[in-house]
Amino acid sequence: MRGVDVADLGVLVGAVRRALASPRRMYLVNATSHIVMGWRDSVPRFELAGDAALAPTLRDAAAALGMDIIWESPAEVVPAPAGWEERSRLVEGGLAEPGPLELRHFDPYCVVIRLIARGDEPDYLNALEYLRHGWVAMSRLEGLISEMLPSMNMRTLAQDPAEFRRKFKGLRQLWTSESARADALGFTAASW
Repeated sequence: MRGVDVADLGVLVGAVRRALASPRRMYLVNATSHIVMGWRDSVPRFELAGDAALAPTLRDAAAALGMDIIWESPAEVVPAPAGWEERSRLVEGGLAEPGPLELRHFDPYCVVIRLIARGDEPDYLNALEYLRHGWVAMSRLEGLISEMLPSMNMRTLAQDPAEFRRKFKGLRQLWTSESARADALGFTAASW
């Protein structure tokens, strides 16, 4: 199956907009945000979230267009850090049109916490993109995770919190190593 790109997302969003009768909010999640921001060219499928009333409309539009989507809110998978809705970012540019569908990038911190919990190599690479582009600061991420850890358990996280800590330590080590190499070469996060 071919990947999908920002043009495909525009077609999907347009179809959803035409089908809506009342205002809804849809979030771009993970690498779907990356393609909108130009950090990558395509993704295997779109990752999206929003209120439950939007899900059938989106699924119908995606099926009609032959597109694969994942409909999953990171806040439903991991304990969402306080303030996640305020940290979501409005989508600007070509996809942002007046009308019943508001598009936002899901809170990058919540997304990265979800990626850490899943902990596969592609997840770490996606998490690093948020760090590279300044959407997530490691110090703030550490603070949010410290606030959340006391409430994390096997039921809320679907894994041992100790395993989550180990995975977070792995991401922090990758970021520290990458940052040290970038500093040695005279790069800043903004120049990546």
